[in-house]
Amino acid sequence: MSEITAVLEELEETALDTVVEVAMALPELVAVEPVDVEQLLSDLYAPTIQERMQAARHFSELEEARAIPRLIELLSDPCLLVQISAAYALGRNPHALAVEPLIRCLDSFSDYVRKGAAWALGNCQDRRALAPLILTLRYDTEAVRLWSASALGQLEDPQALLVLGETLLSDPNPAVRANCAWALGQLSDPRAVQILVQALNDPELGVQQDCRDALIRLGYTTSGDGQ
Repeated sequence: MSEITAVLEELEETALDTVVEVAMALPELVAVEPVDVEQLLSDLYAPTIQERMQAARHFSELEEARAIPRLIELLSDPCLLVQISAAYALGRNPHALAVEPLIRCLDSFSDYVRKGAAWALGNCQDRRALAPLILTLRYDTEAVRLWSASALGQLEDPQALLVLGETLLSDPNPAVRANCAWALGQLSDPRAVQILVQALNDPELGVQQDCRDALIRLGYTTSGDGQ
């Protein structure tokens, strides 16, 4: 327990968010120092939490199929920080074998684990995640709803249209609404047009713009005034 406590005290919550920032925003990141992939693969099995976590976080930047089996195992690591890092690493290295373990992570008590799992499931683009992601979009915390909306868009399944539309028109968080608008644009379903047009009256300008962008993607042009 002392090692876990030490790591938790060392890493603040903001540090956990850097995992997804790297994975989502820096796909072409050039490492300052050369990365020893073989050493990272070995470190995934290290006895210390810090080594396992750092190795898993590296694979949120690197694509390496050999890491996938161990990353799936690390979703059940005793340390939450390792679980979170493994989830984001599997988002960078999606695989069909990771889908069911990631779905189970949506039941974690940790918002960070659930958020990482939702993001990774979107990248897996596997229809088995459809129903679980619909549930998290309806009932989970704001952070998890945010990534669940994007993940449903990545699945590109028309069955997600209803929940995405309802959430776009009712969710109190503008970032969640914006992600729902983006997701509706990914569905290539003409039924989304009416919902997006209605949402052009959203009080947040950013959400309005995401609705316009989604409508354009669907082949529907709007005037610039949001009407």
